[in-house]
This record gives sequence, structure tokens and C-alpha cells, in this order.
Amino acid sequence: MKQTSLRIGCASGFWGDTENAAAQLVHGGNIDVLVFDYLAEITMSLLTRVKAKDPKGGYAPDFVSTLRPLLREIKTRGIRVVSNAGGVNPAACREALAQAAEAEGLDLKIAAVTGDDLLPQLHAIREAGVREMFSGAALPAKLASANAYLGAFPIAAALDAGADIVVTGRCVDSAVVLGPLIHAFGWKPDDYDQLAQGSLAGHIIECGTQCTGGNYTDWHRVEGWENMGFPIADCAPDGSFVIEKPAGTGGLIDPSTVGEQVVYEIGDPSNYLLPDVSCDFSGIHLEAIGENQVRVSGARGRPATDQCKVSATYADGFRATAQFMIGGIDAPAKAQRTGEALLARCRRLFAERGLGDFTETSVEALGSEATYGPHARAETREVIVKVAARHPDKNALEIFSREMAPMALASAPAITGFSGGRPKVTPVIRLFSFVWPKAEIAVGLELDGQSITCPQMRGAATQPPPPHAEPAALPADAFAAGTRTVPLVRLAWGRSGDKGDSANIGILARRPEYLPFIRAALSADAVAQWFAHLVQGPVHRYEWPGLDGLNFLLERALGGGGIASLRIDPQGKAYAQMLLDFPIPVPATLELPS
Repeated sequence: MKQTSLRIGCASGFWGDTENAAAQLVHGGNIDVLVFDYLAEITMSLLTRVKAKDPKGGYAPDFVSTLRPLLREIKTRGIRVVSNAGGVNPAACREALAQAAEAEGLDLKIAAVTGDDLLPQLHAIREAGVREMFSGAALPAKLASANAYLGAFPIAAALDAGADIVVTGRCVDSAVVLGPLIHAFGWKPDDYDQLAQGSLAGHIIECGTQCTGGNYTDWHRVEGWENMGFPIADCAPDGSFVIEKPAGTGGLIDPSTVGEQVVYEIGDPSNYLLPDVSCDFSGIHLEAIGENQVRVSGARGRPATDQCKVSATYADGFRATAQFMIGGIDAPAKAQRTGEALLARCRRLFAERGLGDFTETSVEALGSEATYGPHARAETREVIVKVAARHPDKNALEIFSREMAPMALASAPAITGFSGGRPKVTPVIRLFSFVWPKAEIAVGLELDGQSITCPQMRGAATQPPPPHAEPAALPADAFAAGTRTVPLVRLAWGRSGDKGDSANIGILARRPEYLPFIRAALSADAVAQWFAHLVQGPVHRYEWPGLDGLNFLLERALGGGGIASLRIDPQGKAYAQMLLDFPIPVPATLELPS
């Protein structure tokens, strides 16, 4: 007999999240499943570097140290644990966790899902002539890693086989939630609507407190940052679920906090592609059903595609970043000139030594609203100068590192506060994303030293759905009673995120009647012009009728994205806040929130 509900708590939104979340959920969440999401695209790059130095590394050790003191209670309560903490080395993560369980005197069945590592297929990948899925670039000469995004059915198979803990490598983030739901409710590969709903549950809670009031536009409404409640999805067999948090914890759960997380890192909401299902989130419904409880329904699913996204990484030279403070009169101007002078000095020394020029440079006067470009309005007498550079030769950046401090005596007055001494020169690991046939990916599953048959990834050649029709333009008399202009934040909430070198910004109207005026002013072209100093590619706008919102996808917007970017905001975290200053004309009589 299948379960009638399943409570899943997420204890990690990224590698480095608080280690206290797991205890909060285990002790006070009344959960059936505990999940951890550690892997972002930037994290895979970092773990690749770790494994290159230590073949036994390449996973998230925080997972083991966090779980160890909780293992006995997890075993007693029958809580299942699922995590992608395996990174680029799930077998090593499983072994470390097995040793921790043994040290605690516990017998736990720990499974490892493998098969995401496609480096053994590199020759075939190269022969196929794959191209980067966003830029169209050719495959680099040498890859450091290549990991396919696996789905949820291998996780479900591990749980079916009796695993207490399942560790994966690179799987799609939401799979750590969808897998237990497939196991508990017996969902089949063609239960598309349920799979879409389960994926949506995973998408909402995968970033931890980002759906319980963290990173929220109306941050002043949220109490208890010192003890934020981590999210729990209380799920039903039909796929509907309620988002809540442990009693007595901080945070805020209402349709706007959950809605902001829904739009995070999404492109076209009607065509969100995952390994197990193609999702349509455009018509979802968020309903507050109690204090800090939101019911989520309305996701729809279609067959998954026959290809799988792969994130590969490759070495692309070296980077270094210098930071120091400049104070006093004309601080921003002094900062800009000092940064440019440091780079010019290095170029002169490079030429004397027969070294080539920098590959890329960046000078930002942090505190002067440098990231706002032409929209900056700050006047300040103290800034942090950030000078970052890339170069194919490590020796060149060692020169850059040594020449930072001498600028304190050779340039502008009031230079102080050097951050961390000489800048460290580090390798640049760049992301290369492409698609690969699912039929060529063999997923493996190991439990207690034995291999278990794992479902083959499924999919079919599919066409994306037609775009939502653009609603009618504002009537000619919309402003008959006069016009006033207000910043977008008076009318909407916003959340931004990243995917490789692209950023998205989701905008949700505070009231449905505000959306037509937001839509009329906030075209794709208007957003492109607003971010013209940062975005090099096109901007796309998508309707989101179920949330009374719009979603914008900004291509080539992050200077390369992840650790390849030299910018202070390589993941577009501040982009929504920047757009919320956008001026929106509204009728003079339109009622606005105080």
C-alpha cells in the first residue's frame, strides 16, 4: 500500500549552507525524507579542482560532518536521506559516509548513483561535433569534467531497493525531491502531471530558505533571520503539496515568498525541461491556507526530451583579484584611475618580459554603484577598488599580485585597507554546456557493494509548446485621469538568478490590476536597454499568467558566469533589485500599497 502523504525537508541550498538546518528539520520538522542540494554549476567547477588535487576528494565533505551526529536519530525515526553531495566523486562520498556510520555503530544501507560522468565518452562526444548550447562555440581541446544531469528514477530505484541514504553526483536539483515521491507514491514515467508537480516541489525547496523569506524583496517583513526555518514540502499522491517550515523558526511563507522562488533560475515557464519530464509552470496556483503554509498546484507535464543537458568544465588560464579601499574627496574617480594605472603598470612590465596582454580585465569602484552603470546615483567618499584580471600565464598574474601594494605610494591619496594581502592567483575553470542523447548515458546504482539494475533514461523528440499570446495593449483612455511614475518595486516583487552566462529576472505583480501597466512599460527591449552596460546578448520576455507575472531571460549577461567571471556579481543576484528601480507610468488614481 502506497503512502498517503510524504513530508520532505531540505537542509541545504548550496555547498556552504548552515550545518544547523539538518538538526532543525530532524528534531522539529516531523519529516519522512531529508534532502540536501549542494551542486550549482559553479560548485561542479570547484569540486573538479579539488578532485584534481586529491582523487579521494571531489564531493561535499560538509554532508558527512553534518549527518554524522544525526545518524542515530535518523535511523530511529526511519528518515530517508537523499543528496547530490557526491559531486564529481559519489563513490568516495558514499565511502566516507559509510565510515561515519560505522564509527557511530550503525548499520545503514547507503546507495551511490553513478553514470553522470561522461569523460569516458569524450572521444564520441568530440566525434559528434557537439556545440555549446548557448554560444554555439566548439568543444574545447581538453575538458576537466563532463557531467550529465541525471533524473529522479535512479534515486527512486535505490529507495525501492532499501537504501536508507542515497548519494548522487550531478543530477538536476529537483530530482532529490522527486525521487522519494516516485518511490512513495508509485508514480510511473508517464505520470507527467505528477512528475511536473514533484519537480516543482523540488524546485521550490532546493534553495533552502530562499522560499521561506530569505532573499525576499520585502525583506523588512521577515522576522527571525537568526533562526530561519528551512522548508518542508508536505506532498500528496496527486502531486499537490504544501510549503511550510518547523514551528518556532524564523522566516515567512506566503504566496509572494514562494512565488519569488518559483521564478528563480527559470527561462520559459511553459517549457522547463528536466530529465524526467517537460514542465509547464505557467499556470500554477499558490494559495495561502494558514499561517506560513502555502498550497501549490497546477503544474502540467509532457514527455521529456530525448537529450540530456551536460555541464563540462575546462581550464582557461588564470585569474587574480585585488581589493583595497580609497577614501576622501573624489573617491570613485580616484578608484577608477588607480585601477587603470595598476593594469597599465602591469602591461608595461609584461612587455619588458615578453609576456602577452591580459585576456580580460575589470575595474569596479564598489560603493559608487558601479554595477548600475548609467543608472548610478551614489555620491560617496569611500569605495572599495576591485581590480580583476585574467591571463593565460600564471607568471604574469604574479606580477599583477606584487604590483598592487606599491600603488598605495605611487597613485591617489587615502589608499588603505588591503584585503587579505597579495591577491592569490587561481586557475579559471570555465563552463561548457551541451546536450547529449539519453540513449548514450548508462546510469549505475551501487548499494552495499552490489550493482542494482537502474532504469534507462527516457525521452522522445518533442516540440516546445506555442508561446502564450501577448495580452491586449492598454486601452487608449488608461491614463485619462492623469499619469504618475513609480518605481517597479511599488508594483511588484522580483527575484533573479543565473544559468551559466545567462541571467533571469522574474517579476510578480503585487496585485493583478498592476500587471497591465508593468507589461506595457517593461518590454524586452526596455530591459535590454536598462542592462545594456552588462548584457551582451538578447533579452527574452515570457508571460507567467498563473503568477500574474513576467519572466525575463538575459543572455550573455554575466561576463562568462560563475568563477570565470571577473565581475563582483557573477551570478546576477542583484539584477532583480536593479530592475525594481525601473520607472513605470501608472494612472494617477491607481491605488498603491503604502
